[in-house]
Amino acid sequence: QVQLVESGGGLVQAGGSLRLSCAASGRTFSTYTMGWFRQAPGKEREFVAAINWNSGTTYYADSVKGRFTISRDNAKNTVSLQMNSLKPEDTAVYYCAAGNLDWRRQPPKWTSLYEYWGQGTQVTVSS
Repeated sequence: QVQLVESGGGLVQAGGSLRLSCAASGRTFSTYTMGWFRQAPGKEREFVAAINWNSGTTYYADSVKGRFTISRDNAKNTVSLQMNSLKPEDTAVYYCAAGNLDWRRQPPKWTSLYEYWGQGTQVTVSS
């Protein structure tokens, strides 16, 4: 069992930066793929970024590639999302997720692959 709690959301102007954090409980955190997803009002939840268990591999949505960076610290049971050059279209509730994924079979971008979810944190980017 893994419990996830996000933090770090807020209001920022376009072009600014935010860093989201996700604190996980559970002794098996280090074995899970960790992902970030987001959901804007009236839209489906969409993939943002993922990192495998040992930080050896990351995967990003095209819309955030080059602007966002995902990282994790297995000793502290945390995963972070550094968001730079934010745009109004990045406005959404951001969710942290954990799952046992096999990256060789399919990319880590589907919500159905993740077993555990946080409650979300709001990110608002003003123009």
